[in-house]
Amino acid sequence: LFLIASAFYTGDPSRFAAPWFHLMAGGAMLGAFFIATDPVSGATTPRGKLIFGLGVGLLTYIIRALGGYPDGVAFAVLLMNAAVPLIDAYTQPPVFGQKGDTP
Repeated sequence: LFLIASAFYTGDPSRFAAPWFHLMAGGAMLGAFFIATDPVSGATTPRGKLIFGLGVGLLTYIIRALGGYPDGVAFAVLLMNAAVPLIDAYTQPPVFGQKGDTP
């Protein structure tokens, strides 16, 4: 969230809020530490967790800055929770001992 907000703020500070505002306002910290880290509905692999976190941050910023809702953490987490099965399917590591396509 901070990196995305910094990029937009650097581009046009008169239109977009400062990055520290996005971190400290609303439920960003609550969402980052308690809602997005829920182990039941989150991704299972380390790479999947990274993709999940980046997606939540990006969607939170898009909903806040470009949408009509002032705090998009809940919506961002819900949308990314819907994408978790797809993320898990694409980020599964290979099975130990598997050589490739040979039977």
